[in-house]
Amino acid sequence: MGVALGSLITGEPIELERLKGKKIAIDAFNTLFQFLTIIRDRTTGQPLMDSKGRVTSHLSGLFYRTANFIEAGLLPVYVFDGEPPAFKAAVIEERKTARDVAHVRWQFALAEGDLSEALKRAKMSARLTGEMIEQSKQLLTFMGVPWVQAPSEGEAQCAAMCSQKIVWASASQDWDSLLFGSPRMIRNLSVSGRRKIPRTGAYVEIKPELLELKDVLLKLGIDREQLIAIGMLVGTDFNPGIPGIGPKKALALVKKHKKFSKIMESVKDKWKGPEPQEVLDFFKNPPVDKDVKIESKPLQPDKIRQFMVDNFEFSLERVNKVIKTLSELKPSASGLGKFLK
Repeated sequence: MGVALGSLITGEPIELERLKGKKIAIDAFNTLFQFLTIIRDRTTGQPLMDSKGRVTSHLSGLFYRTANFIEAGLLPVYVFDGEPPAFKAAVIEERKTARDVAHVRWQFALAEGDLSEALKRAKMSARLTGEMIEQSKQLLTFMGVPWVQAPSEGEAQCAAMCSQKIVWASASQDWDSLLFGSPRMIRNLSVSGRRKIPRTGAYVEIKPELLELKDVLLKLGIDREQLIAIGMLVGTDFNPGIPGIGPKKALALVKKHKKFSKIMESVKDKWKGPEPQEVLDFFKNPPVDKDVKIESKPLQPDKIRQFMVDNFEFSLERVNKVIKTLSELKPSASGLGKFLK
């Protein structure tokens, strides 16, 4: 998901301690997909499930990782996607088809005993359902953690909240936050820690990375509209990109043609998807809620236990440990109020 600009843009590694006392707007859909992808049986690729066969990977990641954030002193504000723009329909359908194919290949790989391929395909088949989204909102409410419903794209709402200084930064694995104009972005916030490199047996330490939009534009020698053009040439959530054009070639094209109209004119024979101007306009002026208020919510220990332990069969001992930690973060027992000032 999102535009791939990793070969052009590098962030500054930071420790969680540096984010202490700061509110961070987190792209909820992106984060939940990460949990659904990562929290799986390393042998079969099966997601975490309860005895009824309900997937719980998203709840496990959301509960324990969010508690870690709060314990580290930062306040996450999760932002959920609303209605996608009409011109995203083709991309959504394409992704659904890709997940369906991945699911079939996952099952085939399991039957063949190719566990490495099975795990790879299992991750590619991850699905975030409406039911999972509602479960996630419920859990956050019980934890006293604020969440925001965006009218459209969650990353656009995160970027707007950062621009308005409602939050200190937006957080996502995608680079789209920068295209939407977020002044400050954090990657790897929800996936930091030791991760195994596929097929090698080796591990790598993943740390959060901080990116400042003004520094990115200065380093690349472009403006934000040109950055959007680069994203569109490579491919975004709204268009498939131009075959054979990666980030470096896209940057060269942008610097050569400079103006958006001329950049798009140079690739018009290969362009597929919505009208380029429509995509540009959406990145520059997406539907967002400009009157967001982050309100303190009470911690509800009994509701958490009922939801996580009684309903979804999580360990009572582990859940109680998290509740104890959250309760001791005074005055957070009556809501995470100290972060909301």
